[in-house]
Amino acid sequence: MTGTDWAAWQESWDRQQEWYMPDREERFRVMLDMVEALVGPKPRVLDLACGTGSITDRLLKRFPEATSTGVDLDPALLAIAEGSFAGDQRVTFVAADLKDPTWTARLPHGSYDAVLTATALHWLHGEPLTALYGQLAGLVREGGVFMNADRMIDGTTPRINAAERAHRHARMDREKAAGVLDWADWWALAAEDPVLAEPTARRFQIYGEHADGDTPSAHWHADTLRSVGFGEARAVWSSPSDALVLAVK
Repeated sequence: MTGTDWAAWQESWDRQQEWYMPDREERFRVMLDMVEALVGPKPRVLDLACGTGSITDRLLKRFPEATSTGVDLDPALLAIAEGSFAGDQRVTFVAADLKDPTWTARLPHGSYDAVLTATALHWLHGEPLTALYGQLAGLVREGGVFMNADRMIDGTTPRINAAERAHRHARMDREKAAGVLDWADWWALAAEDPVLAEPTARRFQIYGEHADGDTPSAHWHADTLRSVGFGEARAVWSSPSDALVLAVK
């Protein structure tokens, strides 16, 4: 993999994700604010469904004494993550399927100060997500935190939801016409890259095109987290379409 411009792949991933979530960086900022507020500036972090390591990158830039374990199943995104952080002793990556009940056995630590995830768990339906939350309650230390930033839809407000979606998609259509890469475009580029082509092919064998999971409300996430053993949980940030739910053990 020598010679691959991993920083360029990280940048293009960020731009593609920001097409869907223009306030993505604000979500990360609030997430790290809450890490600092509740567990301090030297946390041991589990970057759950880490992708290219977007959370880990921002974590270490803000908190140089933090450490991170990134876990994901996507071989292409893990290749970018591993290439980007090669040689950084603060970072470990683990390939694991979060639907596998034994996935936590692959982790290098039995407990974490913070488990963080963003734009990932909508791949899971409610039942496996509840089971995962129960496992996370066992991984987060007493006083530690879990945070999930994702699309969380409140089904009690259909008119607001429809208006928000129409407005968001109109903006996305304008930006797409101006040349912004969407999800499919980005993966098409990865499939043509000499280093990423093979792991990209494996990735689509594992996942298919995209998620078929659920996008329950922030209230559902908070209630479920409390039900599996977290002491407190609520949304600490939201946009018209997304939310960041924080749970404290």
